[in-house]
Amino acid sequence: MNMQAMLQQAQRMQKDIMNKKAEVDKKIFPGKSELVDVEVNGKKEVVSVNIKNKEELTAEDIEILQDMIVIAINDAMSKVDEELNKVMGPYGNSLNGLL
Repeated sequence: MNMQAMLQQAQRMQKDIMNKKAEVDKKIFPGKSELVDVEVNGKKEVVSVNIKNKEELTAEDIEILQDMIVIAINDAMSKVDEELNKVMGPYGNSLNGLL
């Protein structure tokens, strides 16, 4: 394989990777805990936070609620990671840190 063909193949692969990453970036990933639902996009930006049963919460519940928000966000973030691994799997671990 000559150098020109290798460069063209690398450019095609780069374009394919960027397209797949853009698809994941547009998706919304839910995260859930007992008291909180969150949504993050594929860029790992929090899109929404919904506190369940607000009217039942007391001041003492705030600390627990904060923990539940963290759990829900981490749940959503792990779903983004899973999707990226699924979509980018064919390109292997050589892309770590590049996206």
